Amino acid sequence: MKSLQDIHFSMLDLVAVREGGTVADALAVAVRTAQHAESLGFCRYWLAEHHNMPGIASSATAVLVGHIAGQTHRIRVGSGGVMLPNHAPLVVAEAFGTLSELYPGRIDLGLGRAPGTDPATMRALRRDRPETEADFPRAVEELQQLLAPPLPGQRLVAMPGAGTEVPIWLLGSSLFSARLAAEKGLPYAFASHFAPRQLLQAIDLYRSLFRPSAVRSKPYVIIGVPLIAAPDDDEAEYLASSTYQRVLGILRGDRRPLQPPVQRFRERLLPEERGAIDDFLAAAVIGGPARVAAGLAALAEATAADEFMLVSDVFDPARRLRSLDIAAAARGT
Repeated sequence: MKSLQDIHFSMLDLVAVREGGTVADALAVAVRTAQHAESLGFCRYWLAEHHNMPGIASSATAVLVGHIAGQTHRIRVGSGGVMLPNHAPLVVAEAFGTLSELYPGRIDLGLGRAPGTDPATMRALRRDRPETEADFPRAVEELQQLLAPPLPGQRLVAMPGAGTEVPIWLLGSSLFSARLAAEKGLPYAFASHFAPRQLLQAIDLYRSLFRPSAVRSKPYVIIGVPLIAAPDDDEAEYLASSTYQRVLGILRGDRRPLQPPVQRFRERLLPEERGAIDDFLAAAVIGGPARVAAGLAALAEATAADEFMLVSDVFDPARRLRSLDIAAAARGT
């Protein structure tokens, strides 16, 4: 049984643009949050690629990784993730190879196979290039080769990139990436912060099929954990209404900037809307210090995860930092 003290804490940021705020404001909040996470001893700070989505400012993910890494000192910074089907592996290798040279030993490359956007934007990114199930494993393999030391006579060399061996993580919310990460002996991150349904099945499959590699001798699992913490349960529920509004907007296809909290928001919803939000946030930990400690400990016991990747959509940036403080205190850091 894994205790909470055995689990590393990290953070995933979509760089939310808040209602009434600007992209510049959102980027400044991301920097302050990363610096605070570093001060709490968090392991890594990841940024997620999304496109054409109101309220999310993390589309140029590699640029943001460099910006955050340049404003911090020790914490690992990376993508959670780069949506590989949107990019040529060579371009990704050059971008993250450059970041690795600028910030040695601090850059992670998390890879996803979803488009991270809507069909129209996907077509704009990919120029109508058809995608098959075999393409993602092939692109991951190509990217690994481009980041490895070049072989004699190798004609295509990423410069920068070759020899940097930037750590690659496979991300997913289904069994596909769990199986691929196991076959390749790569670390695996499950997106339970928005798609928790197959969490236990995916990590069990990953661990059971894992093949040791030059990268890892044993499995390593990160799980996404939505976190809203406050001094008491009532305030946490109030703050969480910003997240509930965001989730409801996703489910309705009505994306907006992150909204301020609303008192008794859930009470106004239809039962099926509350149920849909609860399904989306089944891995969430929301509450005061005691409830947060219990919720995180329950996740640790259920999943035996190696790392929690916290996602905290709190409207007030200062209260967002306080959420991280409460989580860190629950872990005993």
